[in-house]
Amino acid sequence: MRTVFKTSYDADIRLFRHGAQAFWYAVLLASALILPFAVSSFLVGEATGVLIWAIAGMGLMILTGQTGLVSLGHTAFLAVGCYANAILQMQGVPFLIAFPLAALLSGLLGVAVAIPALRMHGIYLAIATLAMAVLVEDLIVIAEPLTGGVSGLSAPTISIFGVSFDRYGSPIAFYYLVLVVAVLVTLAYRNILRAPLGRAFAAVRDSEISAQATGINLARTKAIAFAISCTITGLAGALLGHFAGAFNHETFNIVLAIQLLLMIVVGGLGSIHGAYFGAIIVGLIPLGLAFLRDFVSQVTGASSVAIPGLESGIFGAILVAFILFEPMGIYGRWLKIRTYFQLFPFYRRDMFRRQKAYLKTERMR
Repeated sequence: MRTVFKTSYDADIRLFRHGAQAFWYAVLLASALILPFAVSSFLVGEATGVLIWAIAGMGLMILTGQTGLVSLGHTAFLAVGCYANAILQMQGVPFLIAFPLAALLSGLLGVAVAIPALRMHGIYLAIATLAMAVLVEDLIVIAEPLTGGVSGLSAPTISIFGVSFDRYGSPIAFYYLVLVVAVLVTLAYRNILRAPLGRAFAAVRDSEISAQATGINLARTKAIAFAISCTITGLAGALLGHFAGAFNHETFNIVLAIQLLLMIVVGGLGSIHGAYFGAIIVGLIPLGLAFLRDFVSQVTGASSVAIPGLESGIFGAILVAFILFEPMGIYGRWLKIRTYFQLFPFYRRDMFRRQKAYLKTERMR
């Protein structure tokens, strides 16, 4: 068992808890760098999709996992980032400028949504954000001269200093581009958690009354959370447009918003790891079902039949199983397994028993 003695505040907020943790993250990054040379182009594309989902998951995680504000409308910010990036590039704006501008527009929209929604809590905030997603989907169809309406748009090929990044033409280069964005977003997320702003997010999540009593401005903290969350989600939306190639209003439907929320719940709320674990689940379910259909077809000799709604049904079953048996998600289960081996034979089952007691001020909300 590794014991970390913290003797200063700087030790409590450092990027890595100890050298061994930094080493394993370096190994993970090295594995991600050599992945394109170890697998086929098809799996490289799947890994790219997982990274894009992870970026979107981290965007929603800051809002829901860190600040406790539930959103069912993050597809609206995905759509804004996707369309803004594509439209700007089609107007001749270079990708290195269009990409952050698209994210900035998503963040500004998030602030605009946060201002009237600051007094809402729980299901009411979720319904308000859901209405925002429906409104943006309709606006895409109405603004046909700009967005292409029902026909949609095709994302231009990314060009950076003469180097092309395309999912099909240059999948390895596109994978590395998405990997760089994912690493930068992860580092930014981690540093936010280390900063006073991250502590303010956690305080608002745990108890708004207590946070306000300590001097935290609730309205400003929530608005900043919306802005950061929607900006990161806009980055994911811009990359998703290039990953999909062609897109329209149906690409960013309500089902996608719910799937994004369920992804971070299954992965583990309140942690960066949870966003990645949830993205892996979302990315591997369709791939696993495709492999399973091919295997059954080879064994039985019958032609494979795609069952409509099978992926959603399996994902829903996984969600129900985690809510019933592991509310902390995949990352929570990993923490329990790691703690078991670290404390063996002194591990006790009651160490992770669910807490059912709440602050009286929070129960009445």
